[in-house]
Order: sequence, then structure tokens, then C-alpha cells
Amino acid sequence: MLAAILDHYNYWLIIFLMMIGLYIVVSRGNLIKKIVGLNIFQTSVFLLYITIGKVNYGTAPILTGQPETFSNPLPHVLILTAIVVGIATTALGLALVVRIRESYGSIEEEDISVSEQFQAESEVNKISS
Repeated sequence: MLAAILDHYNYWLIIFLMMIGLYIVVSRGNLIKKIVGLNIFQTSVFLLYITIGKVNYGTAPILTGQPETFSNPLPHVLILTAIVVGIATTALGLALVVRIRESYGSIEEEDISVSEQFQAESEVNKISS
């Protein structure tokens, strides 16, 4: 039983990173910390795909005329694309956080919610008077 667990230590590490990222996203109210949590979760997914794509004793798929075991390069190529998309979405998320900070004066969810409720109440008061 212990040997089976230790043989798949990389999957346990990936699950641990996923849970850390998910916990940060769910438990924190700071928008920057949420983006960091999403990045940790995203990195764990990258590691999962890279781990699945690795073949023991596999080489690069270059034909040499000798019988060899090749690793599939497709998961690695897809992960490179996902890394670029992840960087772009992180940059977009940080830009939105900057705009939210300029508009509301805070990057905490609770402060933003209170500010929005106050603005909604003031608009209702203006309409009713």
C-alpha cells in the first residue's frame, strides 16, 4: 500500500498544489491573492499533463532507423500554448485589478461590495427624491 502511494508521489504533489490553489481562491478576499491562487492551480494542471505525457525511457520522436520508444510531444506542445494563454489571462486579470482599485479604492471583495451597495442606495435615493 505504501509502495503504491510512493510510486505516484508526483500525482500526490499535483493534487496538493491543486488544493492549495483552490483554497486560496475560495478563502481569500484579496483579488491579487485570488489571481495567485489561480496561477498555482493552473501550474498544477500543467504538471499533470506533463507527467501524463512522459514515457519511461522514451526519446524525442526523431527517426534514426533503430527501434526506439518515443515520447508523445503533443502534451508538451499543448502545455506551451496553455502557458502563453495563462500569462495573458494573468496580465488581463492584473489589469482589471488595477482598474478596480482606481474605481473603488480597494482590492478587497468585501470593501468593493460595501462600496457598490452604498452607490446603489445613493442612486435609489436620488431617483426617489
